[in-house]
Amino acid sequence: MIDRYCIETGYVSLNKHGEILCGDHIETATDETGSAVIVLADGLGSGVKACILSTLTSKILSTMMANGMPMQECISTIASTLPMCKVRELAYSTFTMIRISEYREAEIIQYDNPGVIMLRDGKNFDYPIISETIDGKTILKSKVSLQENDVFVAMSDGVLHAGAGGLYDFGWDRKDVIDFLEKLYSDKLNARTISTTLLDMCNELYEGKPGDDTTVCTIKIRTRKQINLLIGPPEDPNDVSKMMSLFFSKEGRHIVCGGTTSTLAAEFLGRRLDCSDCCYADPDIPPTAKIQGVDLVTEGVITMSRVLEYAKDYLGSNARYSEWSYKDDGASQIARMLFQEATDINFFVGRAMNPAHQNPKLPIGFNVKMQLIDELAKCLKQINKNIKVSYF
Repeated sequence: MIDRYCIETGYVSLNKHGEILCGDHIETATDETGSAVIVLADGLGSGVKACILSTLTSKILSTMMANGMPMQECISTIASTLPMCKVRELAYSTFTMIRISEYREAEIIQYDNPGVIMLRDGKNFDYPIISETIDGKTILKSKVSLQENDVFVAMSDGVLHAGAGGLYDFGWDRKDVIDFLEKLYSDKLNARTISTTLLDMCNELYEGKPGDDTTVCTIKIRTRKQINLLIGPPEDPNDVSKMMSLFFSKEGRHIVCGGTTSTLAAEFLGRRLDCSDCCYADPDIPPTAKIQGVDLVTEGVITMSRVLEYAKDYLGSNARYSEWSYKDDGASQIARMLFQEATDINFFVGRAMNPAHQNPKLPIGFNVKMQLIDELAKCLKQINKNIKVSYF
């Protein structure tokens, strides 16, 4: 069971209007048993002070919990460590902590943040909550047995404040957020897309000027899915059979990128490279082709350059989601497979020199494939994909 499932985490934040630093902070850690610990902290106030408070809180809690420290000791440490606000006479940051143990159980510990919303089969799931007082602070504790595609959405109070004084008198309430998430839900959406879409709605309600730091962190329990991508022929022509054998022996879906690479893949499979239905879904991206036994066949460098652009944007504002989430060009299809579908990605990269890349008028070097895959792999690791790159 442990090998079958994985934890997908995606979080995004909006700074309070006029502030350079965000007063919310998220920290992740893993304990010695492999359990994942995710902490969302919301520092008192905003700006530098709030940023320091939330960073300290999330770092201390995630580290202590990952090292098996009791919750009472964690809370006491937070209370004694954080500086005192002289104006409000408070020395704390609110927090939400979620610990996923062996993909079987989620432990949720909450202090003064909006309650975690859990979706099961796309609908709100009312998990049990027990209240406990630790050092004068009311802590809410929950334990939930997990199922595939369970979704947990943690948030700072900036989410519920969105729209206050504008579209809503007092901001939208928890039920409004639940309704939004239920309508949004699709088992194809990954954790980051859920977080980004909810945060975009908050920004819209704030009319582009957030009145509070606003953070959304989504955790999704999902089945591992492997994607394999092949680009470029091997440096030694004698290694073609070895490279293709290893590539096609992998479980999961297979993507082949590049004209020469596609021809070699078709020859290896004893199939025809079919370009008869080629169409330009995007005038800037070369068309796709078909090989029986291959899930997707695309051009190489131009297509992968666009995928890298999408990956960099995905790590930021994810503003180009509306482009690659529905278009049928090769780059958009690869983006959906790598960003949304895959949990584990194997890159097979051939080192053969492409004569076209030797043209001094082109702004690329012969090792452009390696550079593209190296940068793309780094981006994908930042969104918690398991990456393996093999060169030939």
